[in-house]
Amino acid sequence: MTDTTNQRPVSTTGDDAATLPTTYTPADVEGELYERWVERGYFTADAQSDKPAYTIVIPPPNVTGVLHLGHAFQHTLMDALTRRKRMQGFETLWLPGMDHAGIATQNKVEQQLAEAGLSRHDLGREAFVEKVWEWKKSYGGRILGQMRRLGDGVDWSRERFTMDEGLSQAVQTIFKRLFDDGLIYRAERIINWCPRCLTALSDIEVEHEDVPGELVSIRYGEGEDSIVVATTRAETMLGDTAVAVHPEDERYKHLVGRTIKLPLTDREIPVVADEHVDPEFGTGAVKVTPAHDPNDFAIGQRHDLPNLTVMDDHGVITVHGPFLGMDRLEARSAVVGALREQGRIVAEKRPYMHAVGHCSRCHTVVEPRLSLQWWVKVEPLAKAAGDAVRDGKVEIHPKELERRYFDWVDNMYDWCISRQLWWGHRIPVWYGPEGEVVCVGPDEQPPTGEGWHQDPDVLDTWFSSGLWPFSTLGWPGKTADLEKFYPTDVLLTGHDIIFFWVARMMMFSLYAMDGQAPFKTVALTGLVRDERGKKMSKSSGTAVDPLDWMDAYGADAVRFTLARGANPGADVPIGEDWVKGSRNFCNKIWNATRFALMNGATVEGPLPAPEELTAADRWILSRLNTAVAEVDALYDDYEFAKVSDALFHFAWDEVFDWYVELSKTTLAKGGPQADASRRVLGEVLDVTLRLLHPVVPFVTEALWTRLTGAESLVVAEWPKDSGFRDTAAEAEVATVQQVVTEVRRFRTDQGLQDRQRVPAQLELAGTALAAHEDAIRSLLWLTVPEEGFAATASLPVAGATVALDLSGTIDVAAERKRLAKDLAAAEKEKAQTTAKLGNEAFLAKAPDEVVAKIRTRQEAAEADIARITAQLAALPQG
Repeated sequence: MTDTTNQRPVSTTGDDAATLPTTYTPADVEGELYERWVERGYFTADAQSDKPAYTIVIPPPNVTGVLHLGHAFQHTLMDALTRRKRMQGFETLWLPGMDHAGIATQNKVEQQLAEAGLSRHDLGREAFVEKVWEWKKSYGGRILGQMRRLGDGVDWSRERFTMDEGLSQAVQTIFKRLFDDGLIYRAERIINWCPRCLTALSDIEVEHEDVPGELVSIRYGEGEDSIVVATTRAETMLGDTAVAVHPEDERYKHLVGRTIKLPLTDREIPVVADEHVDPEFGTGAVKVTPAHDPNDFAIGQRHDLPNLTVMDDHGVITVHGPFLGMDRLEARSAVVGALREQGRIVAEKRPYMHAVGHCSRCHTVVEPRLSLQWWVKVEPLAKAAGDAVRDGKVEIHPKELERRYFDWVDNMYDWCISRQLWWGHRIPVWYGPEGEVVCVGPDEQPPTGEGWHQDPDVLDTWFSSGLWPFSTLGWPGKTADLEKFYPTDVLLTGHDIIFFWVARMMMFSLYAMDGQAPFKTVALTGLVRDERGKKMSKSSGTAVDPLDWMDAYGADAVRFTLARGANPGADVPIGEDWVKGSRNFCNKIWNATRFALMNGATVEGPLPAPEELTAADRWILSRLNTAVAEVDALYDDYEFAKVSDALFHFAWDEVFDWYVELSKTTLAKGGPQADASRRVLGEVLDVTLRLLHPVVPFVTEALWTRLTGAESLVVAEWPKDSGFRDTAAEAEVATVQQVVTEVRRFRTDQGLQDRQRVPAQLELAGTALAAHEDAIRSLLWLTVPEEGFAATASLPVAGATVALDLSGTIDVAAERKRLAKDLAAAEKEKAQTTAKLGNEAFLAKAPDEVVAKIRTRQEAAEADIARITAQLAALPQG
């Protein structure tokens, strides 16, 4: 039988069901249950426990954020994992928290100030940062309240924030270590620059989109000594310091090492040979602007070219001349116009679609720009992060996404970590009056005296979130939490940030934690899409607030819909109709359990011996154990969609639609057999509710506590497969299902109403079906024949015969006419498809997929003809 060692010494009766509302209303249940779970401390982990640990740290949402479907999706899966592990006896920690989100949060506060006609500079740095903390206290963390609505079983006592005191100490500690080890340095490099936010941006903060522009080809130099280059950013030519060609390009060998005149300027620039240039692309020559392009910067480094910055922080041209003071986009048109007047424009292509980076916060076009910034030397850190996966310390799931991870960590550039913001972790470096540079650790006093000042920049948000798996547990201290719960077990996150967050956590954790990886498994999910697979967006009207769906259908319905679409690494389409379907499933769970309670289902005492049970009882217990084993295996492989699908079909199809219906006749008869079935019904619902609980926690909790009288499903034991199987009972019930299914199909074909009673004679003698006659009649709405019964249709099925008298139940003439019309249509379809498939000329020209579709239509027509012919034959004569 199923192993449910946590038995409850209680029984349930119809009186228990009487207090259960006839319909399930999520709003009446969810909020109260969640607060009870938190108050009782079910989600609070104990670092002193001797239970094995299981840890997940939440990917910290931005303090500015609200719960969107992507959050709801990932939180549902993490909650399912931790709820199951808690039930399995693990000391489970799901640690919540938020990210300070430097640019996003600073922008929010600056917008508020702008409404009052102020800027952050009017307040000054210290007062502005105080203002941000006030904003965080008043408006931040809305998402944490919404997490409660979803049912997140997080340990609220350990909630962390990337700017709190402990995490700030961790940031300063690791910066100091990296600096002392030569892995943090300051240098001029090309960075992504937002002229509106006035800060460097990480790659993840840049969104690339195809936009129309203009590609202009410009002639540099004169006559045979001229070279044509093409650009979409004509204004940057003012900062060109060379033209580059490929060393083997015969067209330009005579120019390499010489100089040519840069148009619109009085400067001569060299022609250099560099293997980066593709001689087959365009004219085979490229303009080199080292201060405004990363590839050009690399060429400039190799050839010792000067770096000329031609615009300021705001994107305004700073080169003396006619373009001085112009915005970069205004200057672009002006430069092209001036070149056109001089006859320098060889070709123009507009519109020219090309990918352009935009700031993800304000959508301003990003400017590649040479800037003095702080950098992490990533090569040794990235190698360790790659080796951890190659050596099996960390498993990436699904495995096929390993390649994307390796593509990133094996080709990583040094990481720009400084941001020109005021909100964030201030870089702990002080500069002295004589050019001194001092990095200060958390336990050290910064230098004082005249001329000393701290670096004004703050660290990239990803720097502090990269420490999240261990800083949240008390590092750099040696805490009980760190000892018990590190390394974490699973990082569950979207595949879109495998590069930006996952890799950084791997690098920092391996560095700071003596080579111990931050997690054992990285379970990568896809992104939530609309029901057509398109990206959700506010502008297109497809964005959905999950709270709206939770209000309408309940949190369980939203959770189950999301989990049922969660195939590893694959995007998740979701639509409101699917949530409605999940709501219906929750209602089905409610109604079936209420029926069981009303009919005395119990969990009291041991299960009866198999010989005391009906075949249906043994069948469902056998199927129950199979479901337990299947669900366990799928959870261990992070197959959330398959878990949900298996539970849906087991609960709805096998428990509710078959076992509950089959048990009705046994319960109606009463006696010892009915008592045994009541115990089995209680057992099956007990285990089914436990299996469902991690994904749909609210409805299962409300029902299970009523069914069992026990404290809470949150702390109940997870079911175990006892190994009980009864293949004979499974075969016997499968035969009953075959009979019922075939006769139901026949009834439908004959146009009978679902519950229309029909007299029938069942010839079951000598088959295992004989013991199920009452159940078969009940399920099929078949009455016992009276005197004078005359069968008008006979169905042989599964070794038995079901004879029915349909006289008086249908209009035979009308039904025959309807079927004859359907038969004629099917025969016409068959004739048409047969003619096409017999036409050799058609087959020679038609694409394979067209021919395949016609063959499928022909096969469907033949099946329809066979079915309709059988229905006509089964109709009463006369």
